[in-house]
Parts: sequence; structure tokens; C-alpha cells
Amino acid sequence: MTTQTTAPENTGTPAPGDAPGLIGIPAGLGRALATGGGVLTVVSTFLAWTWTAEFPGDLTVYGYPGGLQVLVLIAGALTALFGLASYGVKGLRWLVPAGADAALKFAALAAFATTWYTVVAISTKLGGVVNLEPGGYIAAAVTLIAFLGALALPFERPEPDPFDPDDTGWDQFKHTSSQNWQTVRAAFASKEPRPVRTLPSYVEILVIVAILAVALLVFTYGIGTEYDELFIGFLIVAGFGFAALHRSGLIAHATEITARHQNITVCGGFIAAACFPFTQSDDQYATLGVYILIFATVALGLNIVVGLAGLLDLGYVAFLGVGAYAAAMVSGSPSSPFDLHLPFWAAVLVGAAASLVFGVLIGAPTLRLRGDYLAIVTLGFGEIFRITANNLDGTSGPDVTNGSNGISSIPDLKILGFDLGVAHDIGGFTLGRFANYFLLMLIITAVVVLVFRRSGDSRIGRAWVAIREDETAALAMGINGFRVKLIAFAVGASLAGLAGTVQAHVTYTVTPEQYLFAGTTPPNSAFLLAAVVLGGMGTIAGPLIGAALLFLIPNKLQFLDDYQLLAFGLALVLLMRFRPEGLIANRRRKLEFHEEAEAPAVLSKTGA
Repeated sequence: MTTQTTAPENTGTPAPGDAPGLIGIPAGLGRALATGGGVLTVVSTFLAWTWTAEFPGDLTVYGYPGGLQVLVLIAGALTALFGLASYGVKGLRWLVPAGADAALKFAALAAFATTWYTVVAISTKLGGVVNLEPGGYIAAAVTLIAFLGALALPFERPEPDPFDPDDTGWDQFKHTSSQNWQTVRAAFASKEPRPVRTLPSYVEILVIVAILAVALLVFTYGIGTEYDELFIGFLIVAGFGFAALHRSGLIAHATEITARHQNITVCGGFIAAACFPFTQSDDQYATLGVYILIFATVALGLNIVVGLAGLLDLGYVAFLGVGAYAAAMVSGSPSSPFDLHLPFWAAVLVGAAASLVFGVLIGAPTLRLRGDYLAIVTLGFGEIFRITANNLDGTSGPDVTNGSNGISSIPDLKILGFDLGVAHDIGGFTLGRFANYFLLMLIITAVVVLVFRRSGDSRIGRAWVAIREDETAALAMGINGFRVKLIAFAVGASLAGLAGTVQAHVTYTVTPEQYLFAGTTPPNSAFLLAAVVLGGMGTIAGPLIGAALLFLIPNKLQFLDDYQLLAFGLALVLLMRFRPEGLIANRRRKLEFHEEAEAPAVLSKTGA
């Protein structure tokens, strides 16, 4: 018997290496347009974009980028670098360990979005596109060309899913929309980055120093944005720029290098944070810095309860209030019912101890509950604390907290003769009141980070993770679930009280309305929980970054007025939709939410 063979029929489907891009431009031409557009974007920032200085940032100067032009310059430079790296230019291969195409698309998108936002903002504020100078038109055109060129780059398209011919029109529309979305996601996806080659220790330490310096520069620039348009532009460039660096594989390489030197990275991070007050000319932004640190420290304490032990606590801000009230009562305030003025170290111990006691008293009868029932009980505790503090005014109850007026006129701290309420000159730099408290709060944050790291790596930390993953299995293996959860509750409460002692002195006044379940201004229980989930549960850096974003962004979005919470909530919904594991996720949670992720060979005790 003979078998007849025929040549395969050409279906017109391109080979994997010749897969088309999202738009019908040849890949070679698209790459040239993206790279050239990035270079021309950089050039366009040195031109005037408008004729009048009424638009913030003074975009009228030739040869000197200002305001939003600086952000477009950065995005254009990234686009040009990734474009050159995609050609295999010698010396740039290290920029794209996971491939250049996806990174080039995000960088071009950052330049395009920032430029067109600036053009629209100028037209809206000044009354039409006639207020644009040629530089503005050139920038808008070249960024659009660069972005379209980047979209023409080839990528591996997902296999289409067949649909049932009997489906209704709506079902077919949903199927087609889902398929198109998967195609878009594949267009912006990247490959696994190649392994980092081992470098000499001193080189890796220098890389860590450079990473921390860039992080300090980005944070300082973001917190110092002087007007609304600049901050929104900063968010656009920071978001898409980070995505570009992530798709290029640089973030993965940086993570691997810092993981090899964890202690150096942590110490370097605190040194970089300590340099922040010295970069400020006044106390305006140091104020935001100290409040961010207070918020972040409390969020890190909550991360022990929620992230490690898996206990949903909706009244955690009450422990911050207990610590603040306890410290205020023994710090010499004339509104305090106790005629005490203890030194700082004693007030810290009193605040932490008071929160610890309340944590044990609340946790002992409630921690036998699980899930939603525990959440409801903790929510009730938070409200009971606020209402009780409001009623202890001498009329509805004993005069302990001075009711809704709170405890006011809390004196500034004096530590070893160093008055934190007075400006001091150090090395030619003037540190104001909030800068002094920033440095103090940084020390307390370091203590909380140390407690988190040591407890997470201890036997009790492994028991917390076991309870979080499967309480029934943990109990079957001999773990005393109630005792372990009570320890987590007590430790988390004491850390919140520790931050509360500093908060009382920073704000001068402690009132019940500062400790709500939800509100427009953090810290409150809802924002604290959002900071942990947004940043990444069970990690150290996650709650710190989440708290910084949740405090800084609402503060900068005040121009939205009544729509502030709407925009903020929409951003959280989108983030949880596309990155539910958080910004800084440990490997275990990443595998839980993304089944297609590659399973690690080894998981640490906390899954990091």
C-alpha cells in the first residue's frame, strides 16, 4: 500500500518568527519609527511648547526643558535606549535581559501619554491648540509615530479559542472581546529574563547603591511636585516607566541582586531615607514624609496580623489611637488627667504596653472566631474605642480623654537634650521640626522592620504562615492556633502603639476623630488594610510602598475635590484587577493568582 503525500496548504498564517504586530506596519519600519521617534522626542523637549508662561512649568524656553518637558525627556530617552537595544547595539544588551520589544512599547506609551496629556492640558488651560508653539506640535507628532511604530513590533499571538456557532450575538461579542484582550496582553508581554551572572561583591553593592539613589531621586521628585499637572504627569511616567523596566527584565535582575545582599539593601534603604530631609529646603515636604512613615509603620504592624497570620482586622487603627492617647497622657499635656511628664523612652513603653494590653484583651475572647466573624468583631472594637474616647469627657463618663476636644498642647519631645520642636543646623543643613520627627520615626520604622523580619523567620513566624495557609491542617500538626494568633494580635497592636506615641507629639493633639474606620485622610483602618493588600501581604517593602502611595496620592489629588475618592477607588479597582497579588508580591501569592507563572524550585518560610 502506498501513501500519497501532499504539500501543506499555505493558510497565510505567519511563522512564529514573523508574527505580525498589532497594526499593519512592517516590523523593521516599526522598529525604526519607534527608535527614531524616541530620539526626536528627546529633541522636542528642548523646544518651546507654548508662548506664555501662564501654564505652570514655563514651557516657553528654547534649549532648557522645564516642568512636564522633563518627564517627556525621560520617557523619550527610555524609548530611544530600548529601541537601540532592540537592534543589538553593543553595550546596551544589559538593558533588556528579557527582550526589548515589550519594554519599548511601554516606554513609547509613557512618552505618548505624557506628551498628549501636556498638550491637552495646555489647550484646556489656555483656551485652545492655538496656544501651542511648534515644539508642542512636533512632540505630539513624534510620540504618536513612535508609539505606532512600537505597536507594529511582532509578538507571539495566543491561539484563538473556537466559539460555539449556536451562541447568541452577545456571547460571541464577549468571546471576541476576550480574545482581543488576550492578544493585546500578549503584545505587551515579555519573555523570562536571562539569569544574572555573578558579579564581584563590590560591584553588586555599587549596583544596590545606584538603585537606592534612583529610588530616593524618584521619591523626592514625586513628593516635591509643585502643581497638579506635574504630579499627574509624574504618575504617568512612573507607572509606564516602571512597567517598561519590568518588561525589560531589569527589575527582576535588580531583585535578584538585592536578594543576595539583603542586610546591605535594608541598611542602605534606611540610609537613603535618612538623606531625604537633607534634600529639602524647608519643612513642607518633610511633613508629608513623617506622616508617610507613621502610616507605613502602622501598616507594617498590620501586615503581621493580616499578611503573616491571615487574620482580617478591620479595627486596627484603634491600637494606634490607644498608643497615642497613652503617650499623650504621660507627656505633660495640660489636658491630661494625670500630672505626669515622663521622658520619651518611658512614654514609648507606656504607649506600646497599653496597645499590647488592649490587643490581648480584645484578642483573647475573639480570636476563636474566623473569617468574616472575626472581621466584624474587630470592626466593632475600632468603633467602640472611638465612641468611648468621645464619651470620656466628664459628662457622659469619667473625665479621662477630654471627649471630642481630645488631649491638646502635647509638648515636643526632648531626647538627650535635643529638642525635636526646634530647627537645628547639621553640617550646613537646617533640619526643621518635621525633619527631626522624620528621623526619629525612621528609627522606629527600622525597629518595626527588625521585629517583622526576625519574627517572620522564627518558629512562631512559621506557625503564623501555617495558620494563614490552612488553620485546620496547622491544628492537626500540633500548633496551638489560639496562642499563635493571640501573639500575632499582641505584637501587631504593640507596634501600632509604638507609632502612636510619635504621632501624638507630631500632631500636638489627639482626638477620637483621628481614628475612624474609613475617611478621606489616612491613617484609618480601611486605608491601612488597603496599604497592606496594595503593597503586597507578607512582605516588608510592600506595605511601606503601599502606605507611601496611599498617603501621597490623595494628598496630591486634592484638586479633584468631591471626585477624589472616586478616582482613587477606581485606581484601586484597576490595580486589584490586573495585579491582585500587590505591587511587591512574594512568590507564593504570585502563584496563587497567576497559575501560568513558573513554579519556584524552593519556597522560603514566608513564601518570598
